[in-house]
Amino acid sequence: MSHKINATFNDRPLTAEDGTTVGAALMTNGVTSWRNTRKEGRPRGLFCGIGVCFDCLVDVDGEPNQRACMVRLTEGMRINGAEPDTAEEEA
Repeated sequence: MSHKINATFNDRPLTAEDGTTVGAALMTNGVTSWRNTRKEGRPRGLFCGIGVCFDCLVDVDGEPNQRACMVRLTEGMRINGAEPDTAEEEA
């Protein structure tokens, strides 16, 4: 039997299976974009899904620029869309 994890994204409830990455949890909950590029404001979300690119950056529990595809979702986690001006790389 699977266990559900509860978290928030931009103060919105988020639920996913235990062991799910933040990126997969966001996609499962219908969130496909969580930051914008600096120059042109283009939406970014999950792209490579394996930690190579920087498209999926989010803030996790106050820690900026975390790759959503590499961080496992934990109970009570607070996730926020990364601000474009704090992103490490421009996609």
